[in-house]
Amino acid sequence: MGKRGKKWGWSPLISCFLLLFLVSAVAAQTSDPLRLQVDAAVLVDANSGKILYQKNADQPLALASMTKILTEYLILEAIGNKKLSWDDTTTISDYAYRISQNLTLSNVPLRLNEKYSVRELYEAMAIYSANGATIALAELVAGSESAFVQLMNDKAREFGLKNYTFVNATGLNNGDLLGMHPAGDRQEENFASAKDVALMAFRILRDYPEVLTIASIPRKTFRPDSADAIKMDNWNWMLPELVYGYEGVDGLKTGSTTLAGYCFTATAQRDNIRLISVVMKGRSYAGRFQETKKLLDYGFANFERKELYPAGYQVPANPSIPVRKGKSKAVGIATAEPLTILLKRGESGRYQPRVELETDEVTAPVPKGHVVGKLFAAADGPEVEYLTPEGPELESVPLVTTEEVKKAGILQLIFQQIGAFFTWLVRQIRNLF
Repeated sequence: MGKRGKKWGWSPLISCFLLLFLVSAVAAQTSDPLRLQVDAAVLVDANSGKILYQKNADQPLALASMTKILTEYLILEAIGNKKLSWDDTTTISDYAYRISQNLTLSNVPLRLNEKYSVRELYEAMAIYSANGATIALAELVAGSESAFVQLMNDKAREFGLKNYTFVNATGLNNGDLLGMHPAGDRQEENFASAKDVALMAFRILRDYPEVLTIASIPRKTFRPDSADAIKMDNWNWMLPELVYGYEGVDGLKTGSTTLAGYCFTATAQRDNIRLISVVMKGRSYAGRFQETKKLLDYGFANFERKELYPAGYQVPANPSIPVRKGKSKAVGIATAEPLTILLKRGESGRYQPRVELETDEVTAPVPKGHVVGKLFAAADGPEVEYLTPEGPELESVPLVTTEEVKKAGILQLIFQQIGAFFTWLVRQIRNLF
């Protein structure tokens, strides 16, 4: 009996531990339903920057060659501003040359006495993550990689990145730059959070969507028909033609260093939905693609782009706006176009129309189609988070006047003034009593 009592005495304690373990496991699954095998991740609507999923997304981590998203932005900006053209050429500095000869890094071999076009260097950077080519482009844009790194940090601040440090243009550890690193300590490398990286991708896709014309190339030969010809297989193995092909993927950038682990920023479009995903510090080369697939599958399966209010919709609580000095005292207002947003499937009932007017009234003459404000869709429940403060603006449509209101004639204006005076007088009298 004594032994039996001792045995059963432990049972409640063991049961308690088991219960605590199960509760913890369920809680972990609830907080991270995808159970991604990465240190940080985020999934974003590329149209608005709305955050659809996040894991440790504010933690700054080494981002390796995903850095090149920002480098590419600055190159495309220089081309857009006519400071560069795709056909411009540059010679190669000793620094870029020496880095390009290290084939243990991602590189295409460059020659000191050769000229290379912006296009071929950019393709080597975007497709093959070529580090020497990246340095050559940074030097071409800013005069030196040090000056280019300053441009990177300035642009990051302009974008609104929160947790970042850029010390070189490539994303390599400074220790790989042969003592010629442009900024930071000898073993330092670039850091940013998953949200920061997603914001870089969001901006480059919004401002320079042509980035995908090169990012989506699965294979290309650098300098074909020359002694330096080298086959460039895109490191983004989720392009549909490659090993982990995924329908709709057409960018954007992989990265890996010892400190960063295996990282990947992807973008994919299916029908009218484009998503951006970021995974950081994955466990293996293949693992970053497997975890990205989980993110994209989750996004495409659980979200839809839905029209909540059609063009010409009038909000019942705000169907019109007062008009001063007009032949009519008010004019109708309605949406200029349909309001369509990305939302979780089956949750359209959570949204209610919200009006923001630019003014309390308009003054005649008022043309038809005059913009007086915006219509938003406000969600009940948890607050929706965006990458930028402008996110809600990207999910709104203009409210415009539905008809023309001409200016009242002299007599009508006089009567309006008399009517306004008596209205004011009656109000003052009521206030007295």
